[in-house]
Amino acid sequence: MPGAAKPAVLTRRSQFLAANQGLRVARAGFVLLALANGNAGLRFGVTVTKRIGNAVVRNRMKRRFRALLRELLPLYGAADHDHVLIGREGGVERDFAALRTELIAALERVRAGKGDPPRRHRTGPKK
Repeated sequence: MPGAAKPAVLTRRSQFLAANQGLRVARAGFVLLALANGNAGLRFGVTVTKRIGNAVVRNRMKRRFRALLRELLPLYGAADHDHVLIGREGGVERDFAALRTELIAALERVRAGKGDPPRRHRTGPKK
């Protein structure tokens, strides 16, 4: 879409933490968080924890997610929302076309206002 606005990038930790209060859509390769940002336009951020792998693996996963978001957010993203993708284990090995399909479905759920149920908190000891 030629007239679509280029999404901005989230840079502050507080923006990532705030997105955790919004809708959550979990998929096999990632978790998508979305929160209305009050007319700040389309914004996105990507995060991958150290549990996923070494720096090479994490950076590859982030590059793939950024490419997908830059392509799909202008078309399928919720207007005036912050979108945060959290990498999950196994996401880096997933086929790019499968990730693309999953992200489109997740973005459409967000636009429809349908998030997954709240997470269950762990009751056992921390690892």
